[in-house]
Amino acid sequence: MKWSSRPRPWLPPRSAFAGFWFPTEVIVVAVGWYLRFNLSYRDVEELLVERRVEADHISVYRWVRRFTLLLADAARFCRHTPGDRWHVDETYVKVDGVWR
Repeated sequence: MKWSSRPRPWLPPRSAFAGFWFPTEVIVVAVGWYLRFNLSYRDVEELLVERRVEADHISVYRWVRRFTLLLADAARFCRHTPGDRWHVDETYVKVDGVWR
């Protein structure tokens, strides 16, 4: 049997979050808590339970492994790029061995 040479219908790209039981917002918040506040997976699990979301710490672990790079790439566009002007308060510079 030969494969058909008909063109495939256009399908929109699938979301990286497609196929997960939990909503995208829950996954993003859980991964964000883990990365931002240096929490353990069990701590994130407890925070989710306090908000009536029952997710296992293993699920949080899998989400972190899968979505950390994706979220870091998305956040890269929001970062401020340094310009040609800098504003500094009380700067000390060592000149000829003396702090000024």
